[in-house]
Amino acid sequence: MDEQNKNLLLATGLSALVILAWFLLFPPPEPVEDPNAPVATETDSPAAIDGVAQAPTVAPGAEGTQAPAQQSVDTVEAPRLPLDTPRVEGSISLTGGRIDDLRLKDYHVTIDDTSPIVQMLDPLGDPNPYYALYGWAPGAGLTPADVPGANTEWSVESGETLTVDTPVTLVWESPAGLTFRRTLAIDENFMFTITQAVENTGGDAVSLAPYGIIARHGEPDDMKNFFILHEGAMQMSDGILELTKYKNMPDLDMVQSEGAQAVVERVEETGWVGFTDHYWMTTLIPASGTPFKSVAKYDARRDIYQAEAVLPTMQLAAGEQQSVTTQLFAGAKEWETIREYQKAGIDRFLDSIDWGWFFFLTKPIFAVLHWLHGAIGNMGLAIIALTLLLKALLFPLAYKSYASMAKMKELQPEMEKIKERTGGDREKLQREMMGLYKKEKVNPAAGCLPILLQIPIFFSLYKVIFVTLELRHAPFFGPFQDLSAPDPTSIFNLFGLLPWASPDPQSFMALIFIGILPLLLGISMWLQQKLNPAPTDPTQQMIFAWMPWVFMFMLGSFASGLVVYWIANNLITFTQQYLIMRQHGYKPDLLGNIRSSFRKKPKDDAKAANSSTKPGSK
Repeated sequence: MDEQNKNLLLATGLSALVILAWFLLFPPPEPVEDPNAPVATETDSPAAIDGVAQAPTVAPGAEGTQAPAQQSVDTVEAPRLPLDTPRVEGSISLTGGRIDDLRLKDYHVTIDDTSPIVQMLDPLGDPNPYYALYGWAPGAGLTPADVPGANTEWSVESGETLTVDTPVTLVWESPAGLTFRRTLAIDENFMFTITQAVENTGGDAVSLAPYGIIARHGEPDDMKNFFILHEGAMQMSDGILELTKYKNMPDLDMVQSEGAQAVVERVEETGWVGFTDHYWMTTLIPASGTPFKSVAKYDARRDIYQAEAVLPTMQLAAGEQQSVTTQLFAGAKEWETIREYQKAGIDRFLDSIDWGWFFFLTKPIFAVLHWLHGAIGNMGLAIIALTLLLKALLFPLAYKSYASMAKMKELQPEMEKIKERTGGDREKLQREMMGLYKKEKVNPAAGCLPILLQIPIFFSLYKVIFVTLELRHAPFFGPFQDLSAPDPTSIFNLFGLLPWASPDPQSFMALIFIGILPLLLGISMWLQQKLNPAPTDPTQQMIFAWMPWVFMFMLGSFASGLVVYWIANNLITFTQQYLIMRQHGYKPDLLGNIRSSFRKKPKDDAKAANSSTKPGSK
């Protein structure tokens, strides 16, 4: 067998095997439900029946601190304080002082600008409540009724609307002679700053512990349940990141806490805890240098997922006042925005984006892609430019590989002579072949290296395209208005010329009637094969003949941005290989190889050849 074809077959087979495994292990995500579809009424909501989130149990070092009793839900519409900034809008419930109504002005549910904007947080009474709640756990000298909790009715002390320039302050007078204040501020993006203050106007010393809670009633409606993507709890504890998926939280063997399963971490210096979805997250961030207890738990009785940050207990003497300031991130996982928060002191905040196993590749790849997008202004063109940069980076290896392939072609007559001379002696054949390679300074495995190096790059780019917000609804041109989604064209809409949609990406029809980009992918792979003559072995011929079209259908349901990368990579590889092989004296017969692939085999000659080998033939 031609050594070059061996290498190419091996590399192509490995690539196909890995892509197939990837396709089977990480199938495309389930389609997002129609946001305009009918939803359950308020009386159908488990949240409206079962109750609000339970407050935390024990604060670090809080000997004698009691957990507030579970409080019932008040489904009556509570007074609200408006929230309005250039990037978010919503309101704050004065019942509990909950941050529970938040919408992201810059992001729509679909690529249609007339579709609703993304709802980040939802109040109690909605089908899927999701909110942030702050309070104090009572310690020595106090009862749950003496501290503010989930249903405390706060009053507005200052401010009418929470904006970037105007913080608001809520106040509540405790029966125990304590005055609680909560000041809320928000920056120009998605970061809230919450200052909780307490003043002891009574006659006795007391102890109490401040806390913050993020509560989510049930799993997200638009959860992808995709192996490659983390959706669920995140806990950064002194530089160690722990991830627990929503679907795993009810089943893990975790610490039992008030009837709920919990992952509890003690943070000494820096950390944060919260929940992440595909593109959005909500995170509690205590001040750097403040120890706290980080908790991620699931209450099966109420189907509530909960993240908690419980700070150390405060000892408050008569007439004394103390305060604590924490932050709450609730918004889009924008790389540039999160990076600025990390620079401002939030430890490893960029790791809230799921970079995956190949983080050492995905992080720099995305950084370059982000820069290219800013410079070019079109994400599809940025992906093509990134492909050019990656190929330039790998060019020294590619040059050696294609030069070696050209040299192997030159040595083909000598290799045939060795095969004839050694007959069926495999050991002698291998020894003489190795001697020839050493003499001519040829590495027969060099042809595999560039293709094998593409595998981790392919996976890393797939991760970048799938998980990063910047690719969401990123347009290319024409019908390709979302590079994070599969190709929307097919024969059903005349490849984008007609206004109706292609078959559902998850349907069987979508696997058959694929779009323009997968077709171009298959053609580009087929052309790349035609730089070399077809192998003489019939089995190899069949594998090579089917390989481009197998890849075409396998990658047809992948994100179109990834297919754009693969097409650009194939075309650049084709050009490099053609020019380098010609430079080294081998002129690929591209047109001849294409014609030979369409030429019918002479069946009569084949039959005659077979009959001449039968016993008794003359």
